[in-house]
Amino acid sequence: MITDPTIIRIGEAVQLSHQGEREAARLLFAEIWNEIGGEQGDPLHRCTLAHAMADVQDDVNQELVWDQRAVAAADLLTDARVAEAGVTLPVAGLYPSLHLNLSECYRKLGDLGRAREHLQQAQDTIGALGDDEYGQMIRDGQEQVTERLR
Repeated sequence: MITDPTIIRIGEAVQLSHQGEREAARLLFAEIWNEIGGEQGDPLHRCTLAHAMADVQDDVNQELVWDQRAVAAADLLTDARVAEAGVTLPVAGLYPSLHLNLSECYRKLGDLGRAREHLQQAQDTIGALGDDEYGQMIRDGQEQVTERLR
């Protein structure tokens, strides 16, 4: 169970976005981003927030910036820090989704070479995910992006 209060607040902003309140979600994400110290904040908070903030961007270039921030922050994470926050996924389990999002951004921008590189990285790291609902969602996403890149 998630115990980190900042991760819980980020989850509340994600819920707003899932309810169609993209602007309200963006505003709450921006508020939390400032509170955590932006680029200087805890890598777990930065990764989680940036990964979700990317999903509520209307401009694909801004989406890419946030996805890049998420991967950069993930590179600084440890399994101990993730577990301390109550996240059940190891750090390696974050990468399939992070690279899948980068692949889709690059595809939308027409940079198919980079899109394929990140899709390959997502596929190379998919083994870190379990055979559960989340793992299946990411696998389905990989299949969809693979189709779009054909």
